[in-house]
Amino acid sequence: MATKVHVGMETEVNGNGRNGVPEMVKNNWKKRLLDFSGKMKRFTGCLWRTIWKAGREDPRRIIHAFKVGLCLTLVSLLYLIEPLFKSFGTSAIWAVMTVVVVLEFTAGATLCKGLNRGLGTVLAGSLAFLINYIATRSESVVRAVFIGAAVFLIGTAATCMRFFPYIKKNYDYGVVIFLLTFNLITVSSYRVENVLKIVHDRFYAISIGCAICLFMSLLVFPIWSGEDLHNSTVGKLEGLAKSIEACVNEYFNDPEIKENQDKSSEDPIYKGYKAVLDSKSIDETLALYASWEPRHSRHCYRFPWQQYVKVGAVLRQFGYTVVALHGCLQTEIQTPRSVRARFKDPCIRLAGEVTKALMELANNIRRRRHCSPEILSDHLHEALQDLDTAIKSQPRLFLGSKKNQTTSNMLALAAAHAARYKQDHGVSLASVKTDSSAFLEWKRKRLGREEAKENERKALRPQLSKIAITSLEFSEALPFAAFASLLVEIVARLDHVIEEVEELGRIACYKEFNPDDDDISVTCKRPPVDVTKNQLPSHAF
Repeated sequence: MATKVHVGMETEVNGNGRNGVPEMVKNNWKKRLLDFSGKMKRFTGCLWRTIWKAGREDPRRIIHAFKVGLCLTLVSLLYLIEPLFKSFGTSAIWAVMTVVVVLEFTAGATLCKGLNRGLGTVLAGSLAFLINYIATRSESVVRAVFIGAAVFLIGTAATCMRFFPYIKKNYDYGVVIFLLTFNLITVSSYRVENVLKIVHDRFYAISIGCAICLFMSLLVFPIWSGEDLHNSTVGKLEGLAKSIEACVNEYFNDPEIKENQDKSSEDPIYKGYKAVLDSKSIDETLALYASWEPRHSRHCYRFPWQQYVKVGAVLRQFGYTVVALHGCLQTEIQTPRSVRARFKDPCIRLAGEVTKALMELANNIRRRRHCSPEILSDHLHEALQDLDTAIKSQPRLFLGSKKNQTTSNMLALAAAHAARYKQDHGVSLASVKTDSSAFLEWKRKRLGREEAKENERKALRPQLSKIAITSLEFSEALPFAAFASLLVEIVARLDHVIEEVEELGRIACYKEFNPDDDDISVTCKRPPVDVTKNQLPSHAF
């Protein structure tokens, strides 16, 4: 029996319109296309904003990207031009690989990798050709055993050398390239007759890639690791100065001012010292790459990049004190605003003088000149004396009164008497009972009287500490005492920073300080002697 279908249902099943495509399917496809188009527009906009932000932060990134693209285009001509491809063949791919792995952001990094790769290739090719020359005079089986033994011995020795600190620091990449090239040539020589052609083509392809990378890094908008290390040291000094100033101002400002600030923005205090705390590996890497860079000055001495690393280490020690000072703003127990206001002026003056000294140090390093003899001015010592006088003028806040001392002594005697009574009679104090008393009773039965007494003494100890803390009249002044002591510690550590900066100026032969003339010639009577021996001739700006 045929099933009857309503006319409207039949029209809906067969489809509407001339093409027979259901309207619902059309609408779904249109919706998906619109969603996909919107996502692509948002992705394109987000990508463009990210690229724009990266370019604005450091325009050298865009320059480096164009340099990499140009280098890859140049080495690709070894494949695209027929005469060049006939000369190199498939070995031209090594030139492309060399550009990808060697061309770095700074000239020092490119020099380090390029020279390591070239040196490793030359040594590996020479040794592989020598081993192949000796092995060809033997039979097939002896030749295979000899090649295997050579690969084992050379691989073991080269890997052991990578653990030497000096080799690890300066030539680790070269040893890796040596192992790779040596094994490829030595093992393939067992099946290939003309090994010399393999070494020849690979060496020339890698040389072309390294030459293009060095040309782009050194001559086309060069980016020096030494300048980055120099500028980062200046930036760290300025960041610490801004952190100290912002921290002290926030400590003494009203809470309403802090609430009105934009909470979405990054904390300026943390932003100032963050770069200092995270700078150890960056400074060491920049100093290493800077030691590979050529110098273009008339002085025949090595520039003291390792002294910049020492300055960075002292700044990190200085930064830890700034971190502790910042932590005083988030402590649970805070000194009342009325008490802080009594010490506001000397603390702000002291922080201002420290900030001024740090900014002057940064300016001296930027201009490459010695520090001023009056960098620690009399105003700094006057601010310290004013803070000391202000603290001594409020003895009750920090020393307490005789009445409070008597009360504290009475509480301490009472607590000691109660503890002695508990030990003699085995009676628990009601003030130290907790919800776990049943468990203590069961444990007393299981483990005995002595262990139960020890547990009760441990439970009584926090209670006695709480009694002692609440009995202190000056407990609210303790947080400010910590804050003031950290300010004084910052002043003490400032001397070490100044000493390292002055040592940097002496070794690097900075120009003498003269407030009236900033263009004084460099004066250096003798070459520096405190430079790390492992450094190579370096770039001296």
